[in-house]
Amino acid sequence: MGRAIAGAVFLGAVTSLTGIITTITGALAGDAGFALANPVGGVAIQTVWLAVADLLYRRANLEHAAASLENLGQSLTLVALLTIPVIAYATPTLSWGWIHPLSLLIPVIYVYSLFLLRRMRADEMWSPRRTSQTVDDDDTTQPTTSLPRLWVTFAGLALVTAGTGWVIGRAGLGVAAATGWPSDVTGFTVTTAISSLPELITLIAAVRMGALTLGVGNIIGGNVFDTLMISIADVSYRDGTIYEAAGPSSLVLLAGTAFMSAVLAIGLLVRDRRGIGFEGVTIPGVYLGTIGLAIVAR
Repeated sequence: MGRAIAGAVFLGAVTSLTGIITTITGALAGDAGFALANPVGGVAIQTVWLAVADLLYRRANLEHAAASLENLGQSLTLVALLTIPVIAYATPTLSWGWIHPLSLLIPVIYVYSLFLLRRMRADEMWSPRRTSQTVDDDDTTQPTTSLPRLWVTFAGLALVTAGTGWVIGRAGLGVAAATGWPSDVTGFTVTTAISSLPELITLIAAVRMGALTLGVGNIIGGNVFDTLMISIADVSYRDGTIYEAAGPSSLVLLAGTAFMSAVLAIGLLVRDRRGIGFEGVTIPGVYLGTIGLAIVAR
């Protein structure tokens, strides 16, 4: 299995456990805006983490050095998946029971995208041109710990990560109630910044190890996985479809996050050789602008 796909499936899924529990907590509490903003905000802030890692990696532009077909494919898949909730917003009364049918389409596309990634890796029709700044993901040091012990440690840390989600969810709802700050903006910023710290730590560790493709794949793969939380939020929210109740500011958050993801995909294509590149400046700027517009849209 390629490192980019490993980052998508294993690290991306496990580091998202905190966000899953936080999202479910908000949905069960009846706060549609908070529940929907958590997965969307997770995608947004984790994309910002790439700009942070780009600053720390001084040898070259991170997207240039970590270029891979899998990471580019996942970025484009992410943009496609983020358009599905936008369509659901346009048809909020369409439902099967309390669930919008388009929410069920997200996991189907996610699973199909994994098959596409596997096929692309087995029979590459396109590949990034290697340069002196490109880092081969096979150059990383092999672990000395036995595989069974690694799996046990991996599972244990996954349980700890999931357990913190409930605490973060309740704390986020409490902050919104105590301060009067919009719950969707709170979910998009405060709780996702906390619940996404595992992704940041994993990314920085991967960059320091020289496993750049794995690190970037963890972020992008985690972002693609986080779109599944939109489906989870809709299923967990029992007072109708979550899109009907979330409000217009959540639509702003979705559109802004999709734009950030598109900028990242373009950055992987352009591959500036040095510095943080245009994407390293644009992504944080769009993130801050999205927060401002979401507040205005309320």
